[in-house]
Amino acid sequence: MGEMPVRPLRADAERSVRAVLEAAERVLAEDPGASMEQIAAAAGVARTTIHRRFANRQSLIEALALSAARQLAQAVDDGRPDTAPPLVAMHRITANVLQVKGAWAFALGLPADPDSEAAVLQQDIDRRCVAVLQRAQDEKVIDAAADLEWVRRVYYALIGESLRGGADGSGTQGSDPDGADPDALAARIIDTLLRGAGPRAGGG
Repeated sequence: MGEMPVRPLRADAERSVRAVLEAAERVLAEDPGASMEQIAAAAGVARTTIHRRFANRQSLIEALALSAARQLAQAVDDGRPDTAPPLVAMHRITANVLQVKGAWAFALGLPADPDSEAAVLQQDIDRRCVAVLQRAQDEKVIDAAADLEWVRRVYYALIGESLRGGADGSGTQGSDPDGADPDALAARIIDTLLRGAGPRAGGG
C-alpha cells in the first residue's frame, strides 16, 4: 500500500519535465538568452521545480536537444523505413519529420556535441534515410547513377525550405493549403525530389 503514490508522482514529474521542455522551445525560439526563471514561468512551474530537474541552464538546453532528437528519430521510425514500400516510407517519414521539425525548430537547430546521444541519433537518421533511398533506387524509382548522399542532402534542403516558407511567409500558412498540411507538403517534397521542375509527360 505504501507504494501506491509512486506511479502518480513519477507521471507528474514526467509531465512537469515535458511542460518545461515545451516552454523552453517556445521561449528560447523567441529569445535564445531567456533565463531559467522565464522558462519556468512559461511552463507554469515553480522556479524550485525547474532547478530540481535541471542542474543549470546548459543541462536544460541539452535535455531539450536530446528530447527533440529522440522525437525526430521516432518520426522516422514510425514511417517504417525498413519494411514499408520505399515511396510509402518516404512520404510517411517526410510528413512525420515536418511536424516534429515544425514543433521543435529551436531545439533541432542547436549544435550537437559530436559525442552526444543527439548527434548519434542524427547520424542514425541519416543512415536510415540513405537506406530508404537505396531501396527506392533498387526499385528504379531513383536513377541508378544517382549519388544517394547528394539526394539525401537535397531532400533535407527541401524539408528545410518547406518549413522556412511556412514560418516566414505569414501568408503561406493561410493562402497555400500545402503550407498547413504535412501530407500535401510531403507529397510536394517527394515529387520535387524525384521529378524536379522539368516538364511532365503529356504537358501535365
